[in-house]
Amino acid sequence: MDFEALKKYSALHPKPAGLTLQYGTAGFRARAEQLDHIMFRMGLLAVLRSRAVVSTIGIMVTASHNPEEDNGVKLVDPLGEMLHPSWEVYATQLANAEEEELQNIITEICQKASVNQHKDGSVFIGRDTRPSSEKLSQSVIDGVSVLGGQYHDYGLVTTPQLHYMVCCQNTQGQYGKATLEGYYEKLSKAFTELIKQAPNSGECQRHLKVDCANGIGALKLSEMEPYFPKEVLIQLYNDGTKEKLNHLCGADFVKVNQKPPRGLDMKANERCCSFDGDADRIVYYYKDSSGQFHLIDGDKIATLISIFLKELLAKVGENFEMAVVQTAYANGSSTRYLEHTLKVPVHCVKTGVKHLHHKAQEFDVGVYFEANGHGTVLFSKAAETKIRQLAKEEKDAEKREAAKVLENTIDLINQTVGDAISDMLVIEAILALKGLTVQQWDAIYTDLPNRLLKVQVADRRVISTADAERRAVSPAGLQQRIEALVSRHRRARAFVRASGTEDVVRIYAESETQVRAAA
Repeated sequence: MDFEALKKYSALHPKPAGLTLQYGTAGFRARAEQLDHIMFRMGLLAVLRSRAVVSTIGIMVTASHNPEEDNGVKLVDPLGEMLHPSWEVYATQLANAEEEELQNIITEICQKASVNQHKDGSVFIGRDTRPSSEKLSQSVIDGVSVLGGQYHDYGLVTTPQLHYMVCCQNTQGQYGKATLEGYYEKLSKAFTELIKQAPNSGECQRHLKVDCANGIGALKLSEMEPYFPKEVLIQLYNDGTKEKLNHLCGADFVKVNQKPPRGLDMKANERCCSFDGDADRIVYYYKDSSGQFHLIDGDKIATLISIFLKELLAKVGENFEMAVVQTAYANGSSTRYLEHTLKVPVHCVKTGVKHLHHKAQEFDVGVYFEANGHGTVLFSKAAETKIRQLAKEEKDAEKREAAKVLENTIDLINQTVGDAISDMLVIEAILALKGLTVQQWDAIYTDLPNRLLKVQVADRRVISTADAERRAVSPAGLQQRIEALVSRHRRARAFVRASGTEDVVRIYAESETQVRAAA
């Protein structure tokens, strides 16, 4: 390793005095002007990680649903999954090291993680549309280059597209082609095949209005439009040509404020959806005839997908184990519907996509969505192989057709991570195949009224939880106080948990009426 070159380049990307950042589920996030050294150092780390696992690693420059002035970075592991937790520790160490400590920390990481410095290092890089992203992306390239790593810069891509490319590369093309065209072709082919099976296929146009949060989603949906079947008409709003990223629009804004984004003209009973800034979250919504706004969040998306998959799995007649994974924020009505009406097991895990993804991997078919609209479906290797075999060889026509629909659904889903484009197409295909309107989808169950609050605290670490964050362990007596309040109301529950990124405590409560939830 050329430590002289490292020293020289590191001086071009100095760490601001006194700045300490921690790598979490969302990677690093901060004001863009504070991140130059972080990007350079994550370039270094990606090369080390690549050499340790002898695979291509991804780096995405984005701050997702954060304001345009912020930015961030996250690393993508070989199969398109989040960075391994043990390397999150190294990322934090490297980010906060003083200039003179850098060499020792890199040497230490190489020893602890058995990094073979003679192996090739390969890194895929992507970025969102923030004004700061191009320059910060260049700092990543400097970090990769100084350690002698090879890189492919994809430029402007959605976060899920980068995850997809990394997985394609490391499966030697088994998952697909590691190009944008490969992504568009695989998804659109599967979508077109599914839509063909729909009643009234080709007779009527399917209209959908999409709020792109003034982000990368608009750019990529525009590129993908020529691949869509002609009966699908998608209108893009908040496409980034006039307004700021995530400002009064996007999935997070719609979910938190329970109202439509600015710049989208909604007519009664029209199907609309919103992406977030890097297009890895999606929520749907509509306005009824009386002008009332209805949000369809991640819980209802997971329920729709589960209904569809359960019916198909029953038709193919194989004994696949299916489950839904949620967090404590999932609405109680969705959990009840899935467990009691649909008879699908539900598992609750700690907040954070990595926890949901990890749990979903335990099943033949694992559906996971956070209420905020981030989620996907995972199929075990054995289940996928069997489904593809049945689609080809099954003699019984009904079973074979069901297996073909499942096979196309597998190809349409981005199994590496939540993907707004992929999830949107899955939802549109299911609604078409089942002949459902957005109102009928919404009516599957009624959400319990709920309230989510953030409270500023001096030190969030005083609150610790257990049971997938549903019970407070400390401070002593807090859980008993919560239970006493909850016991006064019907169908009520509440929990508190510390934020993973800032000194705030989040309080969630739900009950059978809005007044009681707020109480």
